[in-house]
Amino acid sequence: MRPPRILSFAGSIRTGSFSASLAALAAKELAQMDCEPVLLSLADYPMPIYDGDLEATEGVPPAAKQLRDQLARADGVFIATPEYNAGLPPLLKNALDWASRVRGGEGDAFKGPVYAIGSSSPGGLGGYRASMMLRQTLALGLGCLVLAEQVMVAGASHAFDARGDFTDEKARERLRAVMTALIEQAALRAGLRA
Repeated sequence: MRPPRILSFAGSIRTGSFSASLAALAAKELAQMDCEPVLLSLADYPMPIYDGDLEATEGVPPAAKQLRDQLARADGVFIATPEYNAGLPPLLKNALDWASRVRGGEGDAFKGPVYAIGSSSPGGLGGYRASMMLRQTLALGLGCLVLAEQVMVAGASHAFDARGDFTDEKARERLRAVMTALIEQAALRAGLRA
């Protein structure tokens, strides 16, 4: 029986992005677990700002179809989001909006995989407000199953060392616990384990 396929990506493509560091660290943890980890970057899926008129005249961008296919092939998805002005970054919201417009294809990108959320912020709340907005978009807007457990990285500018690992062992334990739960739930939902 195959191991569950777990995607990890960040809602930011900025050089030195804290959420990209969190997504990469999640993929690093996943590589040590019983799963097939896949690290994506939204930089590889460029899309215009969602516009219904654009969709009507030109259709869904190829990058949206490619991202949607990646999500549909996954058993689990970990999204690490930064917090912009107490909310979601437009890059992440736009990518999810476009991917949700793709029709056809194999599998369901949003009702198939189990989702887990991570967030990061230089402030003390660790991106909590953005994580709540992402949870609302995923669960209420797209019908995803989203784990209750999440990873929030406060003081993100000091949370990672030069190798990209957490400077705090408790943060690493929390990440490992959420990744373990994601693998377990994804495997159960996909029928990969009894």
